[in-house]
Amino acid sequence: MHRRSFTLGSLGLAAGLATRPAFAQPSYRGPNVILVRFGGGVRRAETIDEAATWAPYLRHVLAPRGTFIPDLRIEKLEGVNTSHAEGTLNLLTGRYLAYRELPGVGDQLEPTEPTLFEYLRRAFDIPSHQVLLVNGEDRPQEEFFTFGSGAFGRGDHFGLDVRSEMLSLHRYKLYRTAMQLAEGRLPEDELLKVQEERAALLTKDPRGATPDPSPQVTAFWARWRQDFGDTGLKNPRGDRLLTELSVRAMRELQPRLMMVNYQDPDYVHWGNPSHYTRAIAIIDEGLQRLVAAADADPFYRDNTIFVITPDCGRDANPLAEVPFQHHFNSRSAHETWAVIFGPGIGKGVVDRPVDQSAIAPTIAAAMGFAASSAEGRAVEEIFL
Repeated sequence: MHRRSFTLGSLGLAAGLATRPAFAQPSYRGPNVILVRFGGGVRRAETIDEAATWAPYLRHVLAPRGTFIPDLRIEKLEGVNTSHAEGTLNLLTGRYLAYRELPGVGDQLEPTEPTLFEYLRRAFDIPSHQVLLVNGEDRPQEEFFTFGSGAFGRGDHFGLDVRSEMLSLHRYKLYRTAMQLAEGRLPEDELLKVQEERAALLTKDPRGATPDPSPQVTAFWARWRQDFGDTGLKNPRGDRLLTELSVRAMRELQPRLMMVNYQDPDYVHWGNPSHYTRAIAIIDEGLQRLVAAADADPFYRDNTIFVITPDCGRDANPLAEVPFQHHFNSRSAHETWAVIFGPGIGKGVVDRPVDQSAIAPTIAAAMGFAASSAEGRAVEEIFL
């Protein structure tokens, strides 16, 4: 490969990229929403139990700040798995089984119904860089949740028009390799390695339909690269990376709707319970940073609703060789919770069971649009 043959023009980074739908919509004047997937699957015992929690900020500070839903349940339906991708899509679409496997790539799922991102951008004039999904480096399956196939019955390209954008280490690597090839400053053998790395990254999306980032997100990655470089040795990792990406996004991109997909509790699959409990504590620390950033920023202060809820629960079988699994369809794997606080949200406890499919229509009601394909119903009693 000639070091100058890969030009910036071939990156698709031109400012002419359309980042808004091609139809007229009103300006958005509602609250911002930050949806935190307290992910990797967590049990109530280690998160919302007042005495045993590893997330004291969540349980003792945030839960009293708004509405606490201690009994959020994943419906036991045929084909419904208590797992991370499935639970995340339940939250984003308000439906169960609203996804399909991408052909030829194993367990990677794509939504088949509109996501909250698409509903919001279809209803209001919001650019793509203000509707964000922040994803973990070990969950490449979730790089495809930015838009659904056949959304609103208009085909994939309608979904693309109202997609969210993705912040993740995978997306940064796509940016970084593109820049390294365009700049051509590395020795020939290192450029060849970067070319191979980029080719491997591009194979992760079999749809071939994911657009390049908007100019605003491209500039975000340029600043990230300036601060953290190309080696991957300086930037935070795991869920601390997601917190850093999210706080920076709030400051630099001002998303109206942002979903943060924390994931590290899932490391318990390696067999060490401390991987799980420590990861819960790390998410709790991340919540402190996110809420502090919102409280300190005039764009977010007094105008931001936080929705914090797990993707799924975990099993409670003390005889399992590896504790805290979530694939056996046990009762505790179907049991989750939610904490919701912000302007227009009351303080108190919802003392009835609530279905996980209610999260999407509740967010939709808070933001002023209809999640028309959701099968759940908004939790109306949380609103003032």
